[in-house]
Amino acid sequence: MKGNERYRKGYLAGLAGVILVAVCCFTPVLVLLAGAVGLSAFTPYLDFVLFPALGVFLLIAILSYRKWKISCECSTETPNHGNTGEK
Repeated sequence: MKGNERYRKGYLAGLAGVILVAVCCFTPVLVLLAGAVGLSAFTPYLDFVLFPALGVFLLIAILSYRKWKISCECSTETPNHGNTGEK
């Protein structure tokens, strides 16, 4: 059961990362925050960081989701591994 929980947490972390990077990528939230703290000179370079980060978080979310579903399917199988108990 620990494997299921680990993959579920990985999926949720990847999903949270995708949402956070997507919000920063497609809205001016990060540009406004950078301007507010005096780092507006770095705003032209944000795409070099945000797009790869979006891809990495998306990959983490997809792989963790697949492993989570596979581990859930394996845990629902019969514990006697197909043995019907008949002699």
